[in-house]
Amino acid sequence: MLARMNLKQITALACLPALLSVAPAVDVVLSGGVALKSWEKLRGPNAHDNWWANFVRGATVRIDKLQKENPKAKIVWIVFRPAYISRGKEDGKDYMTMIRELATKRKLKLVFVDTAEQAYQAINNAGKGKNKITSFYYFGHSNAHAFMLDYSSDIIGASKHWMHEKDLESKLKKSAFAPNADCRSFGCYTGNSMSATWQKALGVPLWGNTSFTRYQPVGWGELPEGGGEWVK
Repeated sequence: MLARMNLKQITALACLPALLSVAPAVDVVLSGGVALKSWEKLRGPNAHDNWWANFVRGATVRIDKLQKENPKAKIVWIVFRPAYISRGKEDGKDYMTMIRELATKRKLKLVFVDTAEQAYQAINNAGKGKNKITSFYYFGHSNAHAFMLDYSSDIIGASKHWMHEKDLESKLKKSAFAPNADCRSFGCYTGNSMSATWQKALGVPLWGNTSFTRYQPVGWGELPEGGGEWVK
């Protein structure tokens, strides 16, 4: 067959694998910030974050599963830094070094962010150029309309840094995500509004729970559980 082809046809055939190649896959994991225990103690039965590492451990559970399935997986772990610095000072622990050690052990790219704007940029950068985000998992506080990166860290029961659903279309690049990207939020109540907005803004579904999420399972190596329905 090749003997009957001219040089132009043979060259085109040689380039075919490159044309059909799949864009490099990138898995993104975002860890929101932990609350201060001093604030949480004032909330009585509504207190959160007795353990500083809920959202860190949730992330490493996801990362370990990814690396077990594909040891060569390209993973970007984004962590909201200020809350872990504040909680570390409160607890007398160097949580920043601990997080770096977890990332180094797993040989992945760790990106610390201090604001929501930086978080948006880090996600966009992960899916920049030929790279495409094939999965995005969020571990942290949230409500129906936003990821709250610093809930009960600076202000009791409130957030100063959030990623709101109304900003998704303008702040996140649709082109950064693969068409079949697996996106999930393990924050509370995301499924009541933000999931639908995410789909509309980015063209891929975001699984979220209609009620609160329980982080106890991360202690034995499982992803958090939802108290309601998982929807997208």
